[in-house]
Formats: sequence, structure tokens, C-alpha cells
Amino acid sequence: MIRVNENNPPIVLHFRDAEGANNMTYKSIMVQLDIDAPATPRTKFAMDLAKRFKADLIGFAAAEVHVFVPRDEGGLVAAEVLRQRTREIEEGLKKLEEEFLSITGEDEHVSWRSDVGSPTHLLAIHSRAADLLVTGAPAPERASDGRRTLDPGTLILSVGRPVLFAADTLAPLLAQKVLVAWKDTREARRAVVDAMPLLVSADEVTVITIAEGDQKAARESAADVAHFLTKHGVKASSDVLGIGGADREEALVEIAREMGSDLVVVGGYGHSRLREWAFGGVTRSLLADGSLHRLISN
Repeated sequence: MIRVNENNPPIVLHFRDAEGANNMTYKSIMVQLDIDAPATPRTKFAMDLAKRFKADLIGFAAAEVHVFVPRDEGGLVAAEVLRQRTREIEEGLKKLEEEFLSITGEDEHVSWRSDVGSPTHLLAIHSRAADLLVTGAPAPERASDGRRTLDPGTLILSVGRPVLFAADTLAPLLAQKVLVAWKDTREARRAVVDAMPLLVSADEVTVITIAEGDQKAARESAADVAHFLTKHGVKASSDVLGIGGADREEALVEIAREMGSDLVVVGGYGHSRLREWAFGGVTRSLLADGSLHRLISN
């Protein structure tokens, strides 16, 4: 990895203003579960997070009925198939609820929500009840089935809440060393604020921007974010990196591994193209890499 301006060391800010410590926290965490996957692993991951923040935990699952049958004269066959498929989904959701509650226990800080319909659309609606959403990569064999699992890109761009994509291993989120992938966009600013409860408790937060064009402007931008974070009680530093001939879309994952970070915070910037969401390369790369926990906001 090549640093820009080797003769000019990166700006580093390492101070904590105790009186200005940030009071933000997560009061309600919603964990999304897939109807075709066990509830226990992701539920335990979300429980650990809820306990850390003394937050309510909401379990959520949904799946959509898909029926394709030849149209009969009175529509009776189609209607019966629809009823049967709906019952199957309702039974699957009930089993998930029972598994979820067997792990969490039933108390005033735990609740369950489920519905028959698009998992992505319904989760975006129910997210109004939560500060943070927890999910993960769908199973490879289900990744393209938007009726039974999430479309991560559509979720990020429609939910209006930070989404924590757990690593594939579902290892506990330590967040002792956190990498903030900074690009001077609205989405990245939103992500920094949304991640504040985790950043405040971290031992080390590094704001990294990859130089594109004006190096001086890049350094000032990243340094401003680090300074903003320190005013909220975060142990923050900033750095501007060049990547040489490396693939810039993989560079941040490599940097996070070199730092020993298990969490990357990034803005999920993108744009609409023929009603489909197309992300910037860094966001796509992080969504595809399940080796790290990723907090993404839009």
C-alpha cells in the first residue's frame, strides 16, 4: 500500500474530550431472519449487540408467495395453490418465531414481527421501529430469490436506517478497531453519524480516504471527519492512501485486514438506473465480502 505524499505524514488526531462524549446509542435493534435458514446463529449475534447497548431486540422475517399455474376456467386451482403456499410460509414463519423466542426468552425487551410479502419491502416498512437493522448475506442458493430473502442493495437505498451486515462467520462484533471508509458524500456523512454508538466505544477509529485527484482536499476532508469524531469522544485519526496499481474496489478491505479491524463503516451511495440500483464499486465490493462486519447507511 502506497501513501500519498510520503514526505508529509498523515494527519493524526488522538484525543478524547470526555465532556463532549457522544450520548447517542441504539435503543432498538431489529434482526432480519431468512425463512430458509436457522434463526439461532444470527439471533445470538444480534442478542450480543442488544445486550451491549441495553437495547430492545425485535426479530423479523417475511417471505412472499409465488404461484405460477395454468389459468383454469374458474381460477379454482390457482386459488387453492395460493392458499397452500401461503399456509406453508405462515408455518415457516411460525417455526422461526418459536426458535427466536427459545433463544431470546420472552420479556418486555424482546418482540417478534413477521408477515407474508416481499422480505425487502416489508423490512423497510418495519424498520421505522428500530435504530439499527442487523442482517447478513443470504445463502448462495437463495441470493437471487427476492421472494424468500433480502435484496441488500434495494434495502440499503430504501430503508432509511443503518444496516449492519454481519460477517459470514457471525463472530461477535468487537469493533475495537474500526475503519471508516470516507468519501465526501452525503451518504458517508450519514454513515459516520449512524455508527457513532459503536465508534465512541472503539479503541481506535481510522478515517481512510483513497486519493482521487486533489490530494490536499482529500487530506482536509478526512481530517475534518476525524476532528468531528474526536469532539464526540471518539479516538479518531485520519489517513489518505494511494493504492498504486491495486484494485481500488478491494483496497479498503485489504486496509481493514492490515489494521486488524472487524468493522467497516461506509456510505451506500448509488443511483437509479432503469429502476435498478447500481452501487459505487466500494459499496459493491464490501457487500460481496463476508469476511468483515459492515455498517452501511444511505
